[in-house]
Amino acid sequence: QLQLVQSGGGLVQPGGSLRLSCTASGFTLDSYAIGWFRQAPGKAREEISCITNSNGATYYVESVKGRFTISRDIAENTVYLQMNSLDPSDTAVYYCAAGPETLSTVQAICVPGFFASWGQGTQVTVSS
Repeated sequence: QLQLVQSGGGLVQPGGSLRLSCTASGFTLDSYAIGWFRQAPGKAREEISCITNSNGATYYVESVKGRFTISRDIAENTVYLQMNSLDPSDTAVYYCAAGPETLSTVQAICVPGFFASWGQGTQVTVSS
């Protein structure tokens, strides 16, 4: 059974950092495209960053470029999202998701509809 379990998140002051983790069970992460998404109250779920299974190519939405980093530890079967220079506008519930193997570009697949399996979500609140 394919399952994603998230950890990390919480309350942080503006300018601070957090690292989110997404650990897979029932499958190996390097066989799937992985994405991070977020959803703020009253807003649609939006993509943040994705990484492909084939070559580990990464994509970041413009609003997080230079601040967030997606990475994966194959041995730990875990994908991370390191978030630096956090802003109150980053406040949301964050989700990781796994999608099928693909030869498409990472930017093309980095949309919620591509991903079938989702983590439970974790709250990130940026506030002073």
